[in-house]
Amino acid sequence: MKAVLDHVGIAVQDLGKALAFYRDALGLEVELPEEVRSQRVRAHFIPTGQSSIELLEATASDSAIAKYIEKRGPGLHHITLRVPDIYAALAQLKTLGVRLVDEQPRPGAEGALVAFVHPSAAHGVLVELKQSARRLVEQPVKRMALGNLQLTTVSDGSFRLDGGAMFGVVPRPLWEKKAPPDDRGRIVLAMRALLVEADWGRMLIDCGAGSKLDAKQSDIFGLERLHPLDETLAEAGVAPDSIDFVLPTHLHFDHVGGAVVRAAAGFVPRFPRARHVIRRGEWDDALSANEWRRARYFRDDFVPLEAAGAVDFVTEDREIKPGVRVVRTAGHTEHHQIVFIESGGKTAVFAGDLASTAAHVNDVWIPALDERPLESFACKQGFFGEAIERDYLVFFSHDPSISAGYIREKDGKRSVQKVI
Repeated sequence: MKAVLDHVGIAVQDLGKALAFYRDALGLEVELPEEVRSQRVRAHFIPTGQSSIELLEATASDSAIAKYIEKRGPGLHHITLRVPDIYAALAQLKTLGVRLVDEQPRPGAEGALVAFVHPSAAHGVLVELKQSARRLVEQPVKRMALGNLQLTTVSDGSFRLDGGAMFGVVPRPLWEKKAPPDDRGRIVLAMRALLVEADWGRMLIDCGAGSKLDAKQSDIFGLERLHPLDETLAEAGVAPDSIDFVLPTHLHFDHVGGAVVRAAAGFVPRFPRARHVIRRGEWDDALSANEWRRARYFRDDFVPLEAAGAVDFVTEDREIKPGVRVVRTAGHTEHHQIVFIESGGKTAVFAGDLASTAAHVNDVWIPALDERPLESFACKQGFFGEAIERDYLVFFSHDPSISAGYIREKDGKRSVQKVI
């Protein structure tokens, strides 16, 4: 068991006075409160980097927090240690004879599972064990209309990458407020795809990493696929054999790996009827990937598609189907593209890795992973200026909590107005 500090819980009697210190005097950001009905308490989390402060406000006179304050007054109530598997952690502690308050986990704040260790076993400190919520991607399936088109966000779960790699030259104290890292410095990234349904058929833009990564790779990338693409497509009422077109923004494993599955005869297309529309230049770069590129291009993700005769190559910006067109943005890869979806006078754009998350709408927040960061910068300046002026709805491929939103700018600062 490897435990890391998640947060420190502080019992407060007067929330206003507590906020006057933590928020107003120290300048810390306080998240919206969450009621934990099972414990009759209201939790106010204050991010402080890799861990947080939790202000605990009693919502009933007979709650544990109310009794604690009545007996001891406001102050430090507990420390919370995050563990990867709370059931295994409790089993290990019981084997060692550690006295527990909870022998089985119970629901806690933020959708987590929690269990308390008795203070007598921890030298007078109440210790809470916490396993974070398993579903790390919010709203994995959400449907909306765009003119005559139907758009549905679907998910292939999540994975993790080094936060520094995702934010490049941006200092960690800035990016960790928006994307808290784990104990290995990795941040959670969604693997979102967008299903477009029209009278000409069904198109899937990107398709996640799939299930081909081995145990070592899954650990390195923190792969979480409890709700994989097949499941979220099924939740949207769509079967793999009903997909007519697959359109990857580029061929990195987290965007195209789900296009192929392992079968008895080897790797075969996951979507047997689909034509896979791929940029010729991106294909050539992926096949000839050098040592630097090879960590992100996995040949088994896309070579089997050509072997099955399921690939159609494009060489320039063009309309793929009525209402769907691709535009090369380069930067992230030489032939990375974004996808414009237009109908009824409205425009949505699947941004791929031009802006992986809502935090990346800032022009200079560019991943160190981008092959040509100056091109990324130029493309972002042009695209986001246009997106603000023309009110594009932008879909984010990797943001865990925002599937799509409108880009707003005020006093030179950009933000995302969340839609789904």
